Amino acid sequence: MPTVWFCIVAVMIAIYVVLDGFDLGAGILHLVVAKTHEERRAVLASIGPVWDGNEVWLLAGGGTLYFAFPALYASSFSGFYLPLMMVLWLLILRGIAIEFRNHIEGPVWVPIWDTIFSCASALLAIFFGAALGNVVRGVPLDASGYFFLPLWTDFSAGQDAGILDWYTVLIALAAFFTLAEHGALWLALKTEGAVEARARRTASLLWWGVLALAAIITLVSFQVQPHLGESLRERPWGYVFPLLAVAGLIVMKWTDGLRAFLGSCIFIVGMLTSVVFGVYPDVLPSNGDPNLSLTIYNSAAPPYGLSVGLMWFIPGIALATGYFVYTYRSFSGKVRG
Repeated sequence: MPTVWFCIVAVMIAIYVVLDGFDLGAGILHLVVAKTHEERRAVLASIGPVWDGNEVWLLAGGGTLYFAFPALYASSFSGFYLPLMMVLWLLILRGIAIEFRNHIEGPVWVPIWDTIFSCASALLAIFFGAALGNVVRGVPLDASGYFFLPLWTDFSAGQDAGILDWYTVLIALAAFFTLAEHGALWLALKTEGAVEARARRTASLLWWGVLALAAIITLVSFQVQPHLGESLRERPWGYVFPLLAVAGLIVMKWTDGLRAFLGSCIFIVGMLTSVVFGVYPDVLPSNGDPNLSLTIYNSAAPPYGLSVGLMWFIPGIALATGYFVYTYRSFSGKVRG
């Protein structure tokens, strides 16, 4: 049962990154692909009906994590307290900028909302990438399962590393490029005219950065976290996940429109599932003593609670999925005006 819930949490996080990833990417490129007031309204219109719903998956993933792996939730939320507060403020500012842009207009306010929206989106991509890097690298867990990390130390990826080191910054940069590419393909799919043309050109350029960073982080991740290689040697079928990411990269480059966007989705899912497969059964590795790592076994809720929770989770997630399918079908096609 812990393995089932581990997979559920991983799937929910992947869904969040795929869905909220494109509107974060649209925010990153907001000031790049849209030059006029009308063009920027078109960018916001492309995500307007769905951006707040996409963020529900982040809340749902956090709630599921709290239910299924309470020890992990307690440890990570205390150890990452400062960056989590920063993420919360960025989410708040981003939401305010999107909503207030349409209600408080003026020659001063509109540029402020546009800048906040773009900067908050970029910083969220960077913070989420750094968080993923910390999970792969590991944290200095003690015997009680808790840890503390400063924001940075000497930028080495050793046992005395901070939240930011050369490796987590590299992962953050890869996340930034990946979500910007994801957003560019979304805007190319949803907009028309000059915005669509700029989005296509931007996506074409960003693809090379995504390719280079994906190759680099794949190579260095095996050095930083040896458990990744051990997982592949023990379970060779796991190569399907990085191959999925490679397939997504190819589709992104040699197709356009919906196919290219779906290729970006496949790439993101492939990269995230590669990480999940590589760290399993750990949920938060220790970068000191491996025996202190939090795993699906020592951090999970009692089996009875997990079994009962699964019975409630299935109909709940079915309703949520139906809602999202209906929403995306209702607002399919190009935005107008």
